[in-house]
Amino acid sequence: MKKTMLSTTQSYVVCFLGILATFGIVMALCESGLADSYIKGIMMTACIAIIMTTSLNLTIGVLGQLTLGCCGFEAIGAYVAALASKYMVAAGIGVDPTARFLITTLIGGIVACVFGILIGIPALRLHGDYLAIITLGFGEIIRVIIQNLKVAGGMGLDKGAAGQALIGIERTANLYVVFWIMVVTVVVLFMFGRSRYGRAVKAIRDDEIAAGASGLNTTYLKVLVFAISAFFAGIAGGIFAQYIGSLNPTMAGWLNSINYVIMVVFGGMGSLTGSIVSAIGLTILPELLRAFADYRMLAYSVVLVLVMIFRPQGIFGSWEFSLPKLINRLLLRGNGKNDRAADKSDNAVNEPADATEKEAAR
Repeated sequence: MKKTMLSTTQSYVVCFLGILATFGIVMALCESGLADSYIKGIMMTACIAIIMTTSLNLTIGVLGQLTLGCCGFEAIGAYVAALASKYMVAAGIGVDPTARFLITTLIGGIVACVFGILIGIPALRLHGDYLAIITLGFGEIIRVIIQNLKVAGGMGLDKGAAGQALIGIERTANLYVVFWIMVVTVVVLFMFGRSRYGRAVKAIRDDEIAAGASGLNTTYLKVLVFAISAFFAGIAGGIFAQYIGSLNPTMAGWLNSINYVIMVVFGGMGSLTGSIVSAIGLTILPELLRAFADYRMLAYSVVLVLVMIFRPQGIFGSWEFSLPKLINRLLLRGNGKNDRAADKSDNAVNEPADATEKEAAR
């Protein structure tokens, strides 16, 4: 019987079944008791890290602009979602806890997106180190403002003194719901990267002057990417707030932003697969090294240095894992002509032919 390649529809079905299988494994671990509260906490943290890392990868890997203020947008989403949740509870709005979690998290993401646009318009006129410095400054400004706001537990902007952490946030984040939010985030970012807008953004990354001369609205596209990244960072913040139950302005600090940048570079800039794997790996690694508390950060640093020396492009570079492509290769193994046909088909599915620069601009 002649073996054939998977069609586009079949490829989507295979990907969905792979996601369902992963979700089934997570459910089995949780429901069987093999995963205690500690393991579930690591899973939740890994999901938040994946959302943050993949969204930041859109700016650093796809757009090619280094930003160091991603945790500022995460903090905005976290505080907005937390305050919205506290208001809904205080007002006695009868909403299911899961629905309230989704609504407040979405509100946090939208507000973070608005701030991303406001900050991105002036900031993205700069490049390289200058952009990194100005986004670092914006992140610190956001942190200082939050820690002085009365509504966030501060003493007030006129007092100039930091207050206490925001507490009393209802913990409505559910691992299963967060898993699917993470899946939607990765799918949306993957589809954006393969769309005509994503290809236009990659053209800006490769040569901004040539892209602008070809008719691309570079300012619009750069702000669009910055806004999308800020939106998903706000989503991650909303999840974090309603999982931890308390917030401290230090979450917007530049060190936390650097950690997410490390995850992006570690996995490979431009690779969603690398961002996911590095987010999971660098979330689990510190926990595995807790037994060596005195040397934990040293070992963590040595691993990063070795990767940067021997694999400067990151572990995965720009490579993406494709389950349909893997199945195609297994189905067509041993037939050279079919293997080449499979490669052409996979390229047609995963990397559609580039649109013209003018079409991308429109």
